[in-house]
Amino acid sequence: MSLKEFAQSLPDFAKDIRLNVGSLLNEQGLSAQRKYGTILACAHGTGYRPLVEAAEAECADKLSPEAANAARAAAAVMAMNNVYYRFTHLASNEEYRTMPAKLRMNVIGAPGIDKVDFELFSLAVSAMNGCGMCIDAHEKVLKNAQVPAAQIQDAVRIASVLKAVATVHAVA
Repeated sequence: MSLKEFAQSLPDFAKDIRLNVGSLLNEQGLSAQRKYGTILACAHGTGYRPLVEAAEAECADKLSPEAANAARAAAAVMAMNNVYYRFTHLASNEEYRTMPAKLRMNVIGAPGIDKVDFELFSLAVSAMNGCGMCIDAHEKVLKNAQVPAAQIQDAVRIASVLKAVATVHAVA
């Protein structure tokens, strides 16, 4: 089932979400790898299996195996990092910010695809997970790589819509 078909199963009260899925799929502001990689990373980031399956089907013929794996890896490592770094950022005790994380995250340095694309996937998942420290770190890398703000916004719009799709579908 395609992502658009999956979105069609949302109830009428979520009509705007359905329409936004269609708009995102037709969006031309991102390259195919950036758009579909972000879709796949964010679907995995929701942890909602039916959405993951729809996104996997949607992206199967649009991403190389390396790009699909990198998108999945971005969701996986951000699931860990967003919790840890959100804690260090929100904790009143600043001592935690000076301590080494002691978490393996080698994929960030060697994602198997263009590092900028991986950073975009990671930023989108971090936005979805609400980690301000990670958002700032990934956005800085993207801005240093001359990624336009409009493309960063496109990635975050994908994250917001897919989070809404997962939330609504899970309870509908």
